[in-house]
Amino acid sequence: MKIGFVSLGCPKNQLDAEVMLHELVMAGYEITPDETEADVVIINTCGFIESAKKEAIDNILDIAWLKENRDLKGLVVTGCLAERYRNDILDEFPEVDAALGVGSIHNIVEAVGKVLEGEKYSSFEDKNCVRLGGDRVLTTPEFATYLKIAEGCDNRCTYCAIPSIRGKFRSRPMEDIIAEAKDLERLGCKELTLVAQDTTRYGQDLYGEYKLAELLHKLSEETDIPWFRILYCYPDKITDELIAEMRDNDRVCKYIDLPMQHIADGVLKKMNRHGGSAVIRDAVARLRKEIPEVVIRTTFIVGFPGETDEDFTSLCEFVNEQRFEHLGVFTYSREEGTPAYKMEQIDEQIKLDRYDIIMRDQLLINEEYNEKKLGRMLKVLCEGYDPISETYYGRSEADAPDIDGKVYFKGKKGLPAGSFVDVLVEEVIEYDLFGKLVNVY
Repeated sequence: MKIGFVSLGCPKNQLDAEVMLHELVMAGYEITPDETEADVVIINTCGFIESAKKEAIDNILDIAWLKENRDLKGLVVTGCLAERYRNDILDEFPEVDAALGVGSIHNIVEAVGKVLEGEKYSSFEDKNCVRLGGDRVLTTPEFATYLKIAEGCDNRCTYCAIPSIRGKFRSRPMEDIIAEAKDLERLGCKELTLVAQDTTRYGQDLYGEYKLAELLHKLSEETDIPWFRILYCYPDKITDELIAEMRDNDRVCKYIDLPMQHIADGVLKKMNRHGGSAVIRDAVARLRKEIPEVVIRTTFIVGFPGETDEDFTSLCEFVNEQRFEHLGVFTYSREEGTPAYKMEQIDEQIKLDRYDIIMRDQLLINEEYNEKKLGRMLKVLCEGYDPISETYYGRSEADAPDIDGKVYFKGKKGLPAGSFVDVLVEEVIEYDLFGKLVNVY
């Protein structure tokens, strides 16, 4: 029997999908990338914000069409949307045959079996008790993949549904993480990106203090993986130890994903973000002082309830003052079940206008940042070859997978993906760089 799998949303959700895929393979199922030839399709959904919910629903309806018009026998919905709307998913979508919450990912084999027997199935076990980690079928290239170091979140930002979806914060034991990293190294991993809802909180629940710096140090001692990258950090938890480890450890990318969400203290307070603008500015200043070459990626939310013109102006000024290397913006998404849902809302057009203003400014900032790389040599992890443009493409230490720009370069055919190369930068086009191959490691 063949299983099709669609995974939506963030890398953390993707890792759950990989665990489920492994359990299905071990049960004897064949995984197919072509949903039209599958007997059962599993959609691992995101349900974080309105656009993610819409994408999940669109995928459910698209796959449901195969039940009516092809030979698809069953449709299983897992992940955040299923968890968030556990009481409604099977009623609202009669095309769905089974629904699993995030605490029930290890029941995937049972769910598929029931569906193939013609039965409806649902399981929503305690998300705070789900076993973390486990063997995976990689859906990323072996040379660049993710490792989840914790699950859940205790920050309780007023706009965010994640704590109710994913549960309380739980770190994985350090030895388990290191063991998984060794397994990934044996598969050929060259870049390992550490993820969690809050990576900087890692270890507080298990060891009584933040342990991300120690984890990075031990991963470097116990493996030979060349690049470690960290995403989803919080400004109020950027310790001196973490900065020192990033500065002194050549294998930790001088790159940090540091979502700030806003800079106006009134907005940050309403968001229940910890520390306020002073803490954000201090974290940025310390990072840039101690690691002059550091690349900071951040995200902001515009149009949050109560955001005034003055608040937005202060945000624009902050963006242009700090000139972040990478920046993303979200328009506020009103999510039921969150405290911000009941706050006085801002007109949708105002949100979109504010989004456009910041993104226009950031495009110019990013072009200026990239132009400084002209004539420089960059170490690049080659990801593949594009036969249409006849160029290789990859990423430098300054670019995270699936988020940031690419480095395109010419070279002789036959360069394997996963190779490290030196590229001389010769051209900039918006967020991407173009150059020529100089050296292969």
